[in-house]
Amino acid sequence: MAVPRPSALVAAVFLLFTLVVLPGPRGAGAQEPAASAAPVLVELFTSQGCSSCPPADALLGELTGREGVVALSLHVDYWDYIGWKDPYGSPMNTDRQRRYAEALNLRYVFTPQIIVDGRANVVGSRRDEVLAEIDEAAGRAKPIEIQILTEGGGKVVIPAGPAPDAGATVWLAVYDRNHETEIKRGENAGRTLRNANVVRSFERIGTWTGERIEIPLDLNAASARGRDGCAVIVQEGRTGPVLAVAAMSLDSLDR
Repeated sequence: MAVPRPSALVAAVFLLFTLVVLPGPRGAGAQEPAASAAPVLVELFTSQGCSSCPPADALLGELTGREGVVALSLHVDYWDYIGWKDPYGSPMNTDRQRRYAEALNLRYVFTPQIIVDGRANVVGSRRDEVLAEIDEAAGRAKPIEIQILTEGGGKVVIPAGPAPDAGATVWLAVYDRNHETEIKRGENAGRTLRNANVVRSFERIGTWTGERIEIPLDLNAASARGRDGCAVIVQEGRTGPVLAVAAMSLDSLDR
């Protein structure tokens, strides 16, 4: 899929998003949920090599403090060629964004782009449109609520409920809370960029077909690698509507 130059990116018109901060962990071995809610998922596709992205990065940073939203920053790698290699850019994130483009019938991918609950997309720097999409998504009921537990090293509990005919994908995203980077080259040369909730791994951990399931997580390993938080996403197909999402801090787990 062709990727437009940054100057063409901001011309795209799209819609988007809302955000939630969930309770922190209650410690290893806890029997009560460390995180339980039905928040809105906000995914920002961004790059340190894109001059249009810093305002969207700043907005996502604000959204990480907004109740009822899980906000994630996914750095893509297709702008690395223009002078600055984004240290957090990943082909995994680029692939996810391109799958969204296919699912939402978009002609191309661009940055900064925000996807809200797997349903709506908007230019990530258009604050009013992003907040409007968040408000709309917050008013839309989700079929289930999931829990992340810390007992036994961690697990996610997905209750019984109405599932898509083909089932739903269960994802685990592990992220760093904050990064500050001095940009030496490229379109943002000379700037210090701040990125929040930077996704470092994004993997499929199961499939939900409507029955109650428990999926083990290795939260201690993620914490030991220096990661600050994780989010579990239940999503129709691979990039369809989000059926549930929950997030938790890893701060109190073993380092």
